[in-house]
Amino acid sequence: MLDPGNDKELPPIPAKRYFTIGEVSELCGVKPHVLRYWEQEFDQLKPVKRRGNRRYYQRGDVIMIRQIRNLLYEQGFTISGARQKLEGEHASDDFDRSQQIIRQVRTELEEVLQVLKR
Repeated sequence: MLDPGNDKELPPIPAKRYFTIGEVSELCGVKPHVLRYWEQEFDQLKPVKRRGNRRYYQRGDVIMIRQIRNLLYEQGFTISGARQKLEGEHASDDFDRSQQIIRQVRTELEEVLQVLKR
């Protein structure tokens, strides 16, 4: 799963339902053309496509992209190796993803609490 230590350099994921490819690019530190390429390489990435074939990513997609980014850029996996690792982690993936979402929501709520205390 995505190492929370590496996640610190990336901005927090806003509480939105859908994200454009430009927003995801900024949230994950990856250029849009790389995201489009990864969609072809990783079956787990399936953004919703609407009018004009525009992509709309959900929170789970953003987390998956961060995980792929971590595997490729931080841990040095090849595309094929990252794909195999993600497929091998499929059983524990839902649990790990929910744990990461819980940590992210908790961090965001703590930030909101700090703002409200001021």
